[in-house]
Amino acid sequence: MQTFLNPSRQEWPALTERNIPDDPAVGQAVSGIIEEVRAKGDEALREMALKFDGTSVSELEVSAAEIAKGCARVSEEVKAAIGLAKENISKFHAAQLPHEVDVNTIPGVRCVQRPVAIDRVGLYIPGGQAPLFSTVLMLACPAKIAGCREIVLCTPQSRNQPIAPEILYAASICGIDKIYRVGGAQAIAAMALGTETIARVDKIFGPGNRYVTKAKQQLSSVVAIDMPAGPSEVLVMADETAEPTFIAADLLSQAEHGRDSQAILVCNSKAIAEKVDEEVKRLSGKLSRVESVEGSLSHSRLIVFDNDTDTMLDFVNAYAPEHLIISMRDAWSVASRVRAAGSVFIGNYSPESAGDYASGTNHTLPTGAWARSYSGVNIDSFMRKITYQELTRDGLALLAPTIVTMADAEGLDAHALAVKVRIADFFEIFTAGV
Repeated sequence: MQTFLNPSRQEWPALTERNIPDDPAVGQAVSGIIEEVRAKGDEALREMALKFDGTSVSELEVSAAEIAKGCARVSEEVKAAIGLAKENISKFHAAQLPHEVDVNTIPGVRCVQRPVAIDRVGLYIPGGQAPLFSTVLMLACPAKIAGCREIVLCTPQSRNQPIAPEILYAASICGIDKIYRVGGAQAIAAMALGTETIARVDKIFGPGNRYVTKAKQQLSSVVAIDMPAGPSEVLVMADETAEPTFIAADLLSQAEHGRDSQAILVCNSKAIAEKVDEEVKRLSGKLSRVESVEGSLSHSRLIVFDNDTDTMLDFVNAYAPEHLIISMRDAWSVASRVRAAGSVFIGNYSPESAGDYASGTNHTLPTGAWARSYSGVNIDSFMRKITYQELTRDGLALLAPTIVTMADAEGLDAHALAVKVRIADFFEIFTAGV
């Protein structure tokens, strides 16, 4: 990891850059996949399963018998861990349920806002070497609590890797309605456009590789998506109260996600940076995902701002990290000044992995500085807000001058007319035929 000592603000744009190369070939390939699914439906999904995943798929939907068989293969220890995580995630998200708003803005004018769940949501869960069954919990729990009428899940299988039994178990205990053995950009296209087997959904959630992310972006004109997504990232703020071994482990826990992940340390002394660097080197040799870790660390950074918490915070807000760990004295005070972060972890005993799995907060978070404008997934992600208004005749009469004046000023005569015809005697300008 490269170290930067008191970098000037002119250097910050380069230091806050993510390792997200723009590959036009990915966009072109995804466009082709989308058009194939649009034109050929299920047939395209079967052809792509054979082409990309090396597996022949006859039935796209995973049967109840297969789900039960998969669930039986999950150890009791893992089931218990999933159960506790589900309980904590559900407890935290249930507390977020919004309330109806009912206000009389003036006498005779009532305005109401009611939360309504999205009807059909689609969840994408990557497969591969690290099947993210934890993401099933993070997405399905709030969807159920919100009251979504149907929840479907797409996840790939391959010749060498069937769907992970832990994914099937998590989906089963969360009450997911249908599971489809479809992966990649083609899964996003299927949920967005619909096929003979997979009905189109109203909103798509979940992480994925560059092809999945590009498919979500390209299809966002026809289906809502959770948020723009990119490689995972963590930023740790540290002072002399931090434990270098803890910090190094946090940086590595993010680096192991993939070569394009990024880990940043922002600290207030060179001594801390040097100790963390030593620990990263020591601990990284003990990990199994060496290629991912080495690739990630090659574009990760140690940044020192000598005894300057204000500048540290300015840099953090400029970077807008997906995960922010604050290992500093008066950490809650520091956290109160954070304006852009997906999820914040307070103190030496709050590792990012706690939020990834079981503390209760959601781990589906904005990356690539999108934390400046997006929240992580929460109960509102699965809901809409519908407004209602009811006006009595007296209430409309009170508002009429304002409405008519504004409509006239905008040159929208019919808007004004819609008020005038209701209280013609108030305006005394209409003939019997109006």
